[in-house]
Amino acid sequence: MAETVQVPGKEIVPLKLYTLSTCGWCRKTKALLGELGVAYEYIDVDTLPAPEKENVMEDIAKWNPKTSFPTIVVNDEECIVGYDEDKIREVVSK
Repeated sequence: MAETVQVPGKEIVPLKLYTLSTCGWCRKTKALLGELGVAYEYIDVDTLPAPEKENVMEDIAKWNPKTSFPTIVVNDEECIVGYDEDKIREVVSK
């Protein structure tokens, strides 16, 4: 499985981001989480080697059939698709 990057912060709820290194909305999502000071992990999918990228895209499709970015998996229970500041703030303020 692809190696994720761990970002330290307050352990509020497990957050896993699937992002692209070139995506402005992905960068905004990371910046918002940093501003909120919460811990999360992420994978820049476009930097993965081909076989690994295919596996990760299959994982993303389970949560987000459109496989768009960013895709945020919250506590292995729900998914936020795209940069949705209100939803992100709501999830990390629980």
